[in-house]
Amino acid sequence: MTDEQAERFTRLRPLLFTIAYEILGSATESDDVLQESYLRWAAVDVAEVRDVKSYLAQLVTRQALNALRAGARRREEYVGPWLPEPLLLDEQDPSDDVVLAESVSMAMLVVLETLGPDERAVFVLREVFGFDYAEIADAVGKSPAAARQVAHRAREHVQARRPRFAPVDPAESARITAEFMTAAAGGDIATVLSMLSPDVAWTADSDGKASAARRPIVGADRVARSVIGLLRLQTPNTRVELATCNAAPAVLLYEADRLEGVFTVEITDGLITNFYAMRNPDKLAALTAAREITRS
Repeated sequence: MTDEQAERFTRLRPLLFTIAYEILGSATESDDVLQESYLRWAAVDVAEVRDVKSYLAQLVTRQALNALRAGARRREEYVGPWLPEPLLLDEQDPSDDVVLAESVSMAMLVVLETLGPDERAVFVLREVFGFDYAEIADAVGKSPAAARQVAHRAREHVQARRPRFAPVDPAESARITAEFMTAAAGGDIATVLSMLSPDVAWTADSDGKASAARRPIVGADRVARSVIGLLRLQTPNTRVELATCNAAPAVLLYEADRLEGVFTVEITDGLITNFYAMRNPDKLAALTAAREITRS
């Protein structure tokens, strides 16, 4: 690989990672896809590539689709709810790019899980990143007309299931999350209930490898008591940190230096509407460093 090739790939890496992550819902698998794509890019004659961004996006999409199809059986055999891997972000204000913030939100990624592989890739490339149908067709191995039809079908599917998304000021969301955690840790159920939406849901992913509810818990009272009960299990070695995951506030729960869980918090109109609890140690392994995501 020439220095020019390596530099172009490195410059576009945040974009390519974001594309792979939104197709796969896994940071670990996205890293593997980028590694494979980098090796394939090394064999390309750059002089024959007219649009490097489009070419690399198509290359990454094809590799991501291969990985998505290969992992289908693992997801069918998964124990309990399957959630996307939480994505620890660098200091990004979600209001800077509302489309990007919504597209990587846990709620949207869960909806994207209900699409077929081609539908998901086409939706992501078109609706999030704005590629034209000719570029998308090359990426998914379809004609432009077929890609347009897939995009229409995927768009209708997502719109029917898309949750309401309202970006929250990072400082305000951090304040709400911190106040909630303080109240829950202190067993103040009245304050906890006042901060929850009546139909709030708690969804936990563990694949049977950690203690977690195997079905979503729905309703303010049930969720409040579950969270308070969870925090009462803390030991003197337990450490809690606030972070930003998937453009939303998140709570990182450590036991000594080992990350035991990540709870992403969804807030709408000042109330918490969803908790996405990641307890699967395999998926927690990806949260070793903050990531940069972008649509440009």
